[in-house]
Amino acid sequence: MTSLKRSYASTSSSTTLSSKTYLRTLKSGKVQKIVREVYLRQDIPCSSQLCTACLDLAPVGFHKKADPPVLSSTPAATKQLPQGHYLVPDTNALLSAMDLFESEGVLQDVIVLQTVLEEVKNRSLPLYHRLIALTKNEGKRFYVFFNDFRLETYIRRDAGETINDRNDRAVRKGCAWYAQHLEQAVKTRKSARCPAVVMLSEDRENLRKAKEEGLPAVNLHDYVSGLPDANKLMDMIATSREGRAARDAKAQMLYPEYMSMSAMLTGVKAGTLHQGIFNVSPYNYLEGNIHVPAFDRGLVIQGRENSNRAVSGDLVVIEILPKDQWKAPSSKAIDEEDVNKNENAENEEDERETIVPEHERRALQEEVRKTHGKGADGQPKPTAKIVGIIKRNWRQYVGHIDRDSVRSQSKDSRSQQTVLLIPMDKRVPKIRVRTRQAAELLGKRVLVTIDSWDRESRYPVGHFIRSLGELETKGAETEALLLEWDVQYRPFPKTVLDCLPAEGHEWKVPASTDDPGWNGRKDLRDLLVCSIDPPGCVDIDDALHARQLPNGNFEVGVHIADVSHFVKPNNAMDKEASLRGTTVYLVDKRIDMLPMLLGTDLCSLKPYVERYSFSVIWELDKNADTVSASFTKSVIRSREAFSYEAAQLRIDDKSQKDDLTNGMRSLMMLSKKLRAKRMAAGALNLASPEVRVETESETSDPIDVKTKQALDTNQLVEEFMLLANISVAGKIYEAFPQTALLRRHPAPPKINFEELGNQLKVKKGLELHTDSSKALADSLDACIDPKDTFFNTLVRILATRCMMSAEYFTSGTQAYPEFRHYGLASEIYTHFTSPIRRYADLEAHRQLAAAIDYEPLDASLQSKAKLEGVCKNINVRHRNAQMAGRASVEYYVGQALKGRVLEEDGFGMRIFSNGFVVFVPRFGIEGLIRLRDMGGEGEKEPEGVFDAEDYALEIQSEDGERKVELFEKVRVRISDEAEESTGKRKIRLQLV
Repeated sequence: MTSLKRSYASTSSSTTLSSKTYLRTLKSGKVQKIVREVYLRQDIPCSSQLCTACLDLAPVGFHKKADPPVLSSTPAATKQLPQGHYLVPDTNALLSAMDLFESEGVLQDVIVLQTVLEEVKNRSLPLYHRLIALTKNEGKRFYVFFNDFRLETYIRRDAGETINDRNDRAVRKGCAWYAQHLEQAVKTRKSARCPAVVMLSEDRENLRKAKEEGLPAVNLHDYVSGLPDANKLMDMIATSREGRAARDAKAQMLYPEYMSMSAMLTGVKAGTLHQGIFNVSPYNYLEGNIHVPAFDRGLVIQGRENSNRAVSGDLVVIEILPKDQWKAPSSKAIDEEDVNKNENAENEEDERETIVPEHERRALQEEVRKTHGKGADGQPKPTAKIVGIIKRNWRQYVGHIDRDSVRSQSKDSRSQQTVLLIPMDKRVPKIRVRTRQAAELLGKRVLVTIDSWDRESRYPVGHFIRSLGELETKGAETEALLLEWDVQYRPFPKTVLDCLPAEGHEWKVPASTDDPGWNGRKDLRDLLVCSIDPPGCVDIDDALHARQLPNGNFEVGVHIADVSHFVKPNNAMDKEASLRGTTVYLVDKRIDMLPMLLGTDLCSLKPYVERYSFSVIWELDKNADTVSASFTKSVIRSREAFSYEAAQLRIDDKSQKDDLTNGMRSLMMLSKKLRAKRMAAGALNLASPEVRVETESETSDPIDVKTKQALDTNQLVEEFMLLANISVAGKIYEAFPQTALLRRHPAPPKINFEELGNQLKVKKGLELHTDSSKALADSLDACIDPKDTFFNTLVRILATRCMMSAEYFTSGTQAYPEFRHYGLASEIYTHFTSPIRRYADLEAHRQLAAAIDYEPLDASLQSKAKLEGVCKNINVRHRNAQMAGRASVEYYVGQALKGRVLEEDGFGMRIFSNGFVVFVPRFGIEGLIRLRDMGGEGEKEPEGVFDAEDYALEIQSEDGERKVELFEKVRVRISDEAEESTGKRKIRLQLV
């Protein structure tokens, strides 16, 4: 907004100074006088195409031309407003119906007053960012009018007037000015009709005053009811608090009241209350866990009343329950569907609200520490209840309508009814949604948002946003997982595409080395460089070379796409890349961080063409020890783009004796030595269930599922990328000790491995040592079952789940010992090698360029606060991209197995009292087999005898007895079914 203000100021001729004096009493007792000054102007344009008087006042943009008017000369007309109209929403209207405002082709020609914009920012930062995006969308025609800077629309707050009342008055004043201003404008254009200026509000008092003042004003319900497709659009408006209160007046209170914010803050400060993130178990929706700084282990939250309307991910305040209410974590796997068939299923848990005296609260803290110290399984654990919410983590949720909740399934019915939406995420409760299109939404993937969760409502209340399409269709399921993991998948806006080189695909590295594009670059085109990537890779970030030096040592180069040459700090493309944070890889598509022109062409280190790169060049001796390292911007010409398999075949083919192949053999030899040194230093060789879905090239339909095979060439590339990242991290930290963008992997607390360690001891007599990464690496190597080669991989998969997440951070926010990357056993680390697909790497390139004096460092990379914000975002984006990728694989594996029945080997991964989780390596899937699913038709459910200490479940059925144990190999039958609770097609496992 500041750029707009400056451009107005520079064209100013008429300004008025308004000042207001405040008196503030300081702690010392002295009174301080504060004077606030506002420069009021008459040259802020209305931005209507009807007004010629404001054309010359338009601010000048980055392209040095005046911005064209935003608001149409022929805005939409309705029966009530045949002359057309502009909309002026107040804050409540935007907060209640942002989804409606975002809908394509529904609301256009909207005037967003500065007063409203600021109020939205104060009330909800995510909605503010969505509103800003609307003002930048040219097709929507949303215009920000700086009413608090324009002389005729500025108003002072009256004595005794609330801020809310002052802001409402400012909105009405803005509407009145626009109406009068447009009347004057159309008088000079006799053919034009003057559009009405309509205030949209959900505030009864504001509407009443507007009508008294003769202003056209209407609430959302009345306005939307006059639009085409009103029934669908009406569902997108949040139910007002008054509406809910009227409906639920007779309802009984189901949940305890939240503590006041001041009481919570006092309790947290005193140590009698604690705050943390609420995490719901994926296997039991009635049980959650909260880690708080005061205790080593998490505290258990059991039951609806104790979780008190918190949704997984909320920042909450908890109170520890009296010791007689402590319980062992549940040994059962429970879905919401199981319980909702009998709504009283929770009565076995006595959850009456208990008031704990202050002195007992303090004594409880010590009891918690003692109990946590014992760590015995199956023993009662400290439990807690949620007494308030500090920050909601609500987002948009994808799910499907519960058929049993739909009262009328006739598609002709247009009466509003309340239905229940079952979210795809099992940790999220059902959501009550009021809709007029219930019958049409059955069998569809639906997007909703939560508006509120009151004490008298068993479930949160939300509103419909849109339908994504039929359940199980590729388009609907792919969009669903992108929305679930908040992946930014909209097409790149025009402002971003405008930042691309004008030559497009014709762009080339300048032929003459005297061209400014060669300044500071080394000519490395003679080097025998090649890239090694997965099959079909087109966004090639990295390439390598190696050659033997006369002294017997090796020159090795890692050459990385020079993305920072094309993406300049703070332009529209940089801001978009910063927001997206990373490229997201799904089975059938890629959601790019950067426009395709850069990612797959101009930056991509394709073979046989010259490309700008950023090179790290080492001299390594025969033991792969570093003699020297240098960093330079460069120009390279890759000789070949290999797949991992093709590179492996070339290296192994003894008849190939050319220099390029010999260079690759040198890289292979050195990479094995680098790897051996890393492993000796304690680097971990972990595992995750990785499979590759093979799809039909034309339709992207899945054909087969294969386990990914790692070749030596995979490790070759990995070792040199790690070496480059470590070398660059050291260089940028040396240059910028406070703001280097690095990546750390914290050492996991010992208690993270307690359960796995105990399981290995009980079931296999093996010890898991976790004093250091080296001790852990050695003990993982020793976890071998001579009868089963997969057992070691299984243990590594489980060990990965005990780890902390790696994270980006700025060097000034941590002490040097905390920089350590535990998994790689490296003292310092960053990401530098994938700038086409990761924003962190792009920032590291900019810092490295400044560190070698290639170019000055942009101010945004010198601000610790700004970089912390970047790190926070890219940490979330990185994790979400991984989860979206896994969800895509899971969907395609389900589709590949559709209609097939197979038998495969699996392994017991977790044992419950009512079932067990089996992992099937062939498909990288795990599934829960419940006792209730094991009885055949007409047979009763088998009895289960659960031994928590031996991690075993004895199943007693009509066919005899069978014992299932942790880590045991089992034979399972795999089929598919549409899962009732999530609407997803899931793999169904049965014990053979």
